[in-house]
Amino acid sequence: MTDPQVHIAETLVRLAASPVVKTISVTEKHNSLSYGYIRARLTLINGDFLEVAEYFIIQNSEICVKRYRYQWMNSECDILKKRWDNTKHFPQLPNFPHHIHTGSETQVIPGRVLSIIELIDFLEQEIHT
Repeated sequence: MTDPQVHIAETLVRLAASPVVKTISVTEKHNSLSYGYIRARLTLINGDFLEVAEYFIIQNSEICVKRYRYQWMNSECDILKKRWDNTKHFPQLPNFPHHIHTGSETQVIPGRVLSIIELIDFLEQEIHT
């Protein structure tokens, strides 16, 4: 069975090893035998701000992300670049409730379930080191 504490530790190691992450501040983390939660604020190498929050459970011996919110903003935190989340407020979109805010709260496109590690993989392609 996968250990939530190990998953959180591996996620933090991956963030620390990423060439696009400059600083990490973990604001909350907790786990039990069957679930885990991590929330952190990051500064990226281009100065941008990224806040990540992920709640996951262990299901069939695998990590299953249930709730997430990843918000990428400019360095002043006044311009939204993208926010990935699965809050249930756009039922008309394909893949509901997964969606991405692109540039504003009202500009939304369909998304998919995403983990922090997958997000960092994406940002490494988007931000040139």
